[in-house]
Amino acid sequence: MNSDEIKSIIEELLQKLSAEFVSVDFSDEEGDGVIRFAIKTNEPDVLIGRDGITLLAMNHVVRKMAEKEDDPLNPKFIIDVNDYQKNKLDELKQKAKMMAERARFFKSSIPLEPMSSYERMIVHSFLSVFDDLATESAGEGPLRHVVIKYKDDE
Repeated sequence: MNSDEIKSIIEELLQKLSAEFVSVDFSDEEGDGVIRFAIKTNEPDVLIGRDGITLLAMNHVVRKMAEKEDDPLNPKFIIDVNDYQKNKLDELKQKAKMMAERARFFKSSIPLEPMSSYERMIVHSFLSVFDDLATESAGEGPLRHVVIKYKDDE
């Protein structure tokens, strides 16, 4: 299924939900193969929900509608509303950077708060470029989190 077809699914879903929206645009700015569908609306709270739960549900529903039976991993995309997820990921990266600096300063392991698997993947990926740091996931279920570890080269 191509991007235009997914855009149509999103627009149709928004219309059926009677959700007011200004536009639905898509791009692959990051170059990571993940298409980002950006919904612009004057009523973001309706589509985002408390702590982004409605937006997560919308991503899930549209992904299931767009999946091909012969290729369930295609396509890779994220739906965002008024840059909510983009801003949330930027904040997550800033927090990971700050905690990485703390791990370096104290030369110890620093646990982060529990987060979703997607957020953990972002943190692991973001911090993978630092040679003096390692990350690992710890905990179970909703308490699963990332631990940033300082690597002692001695």
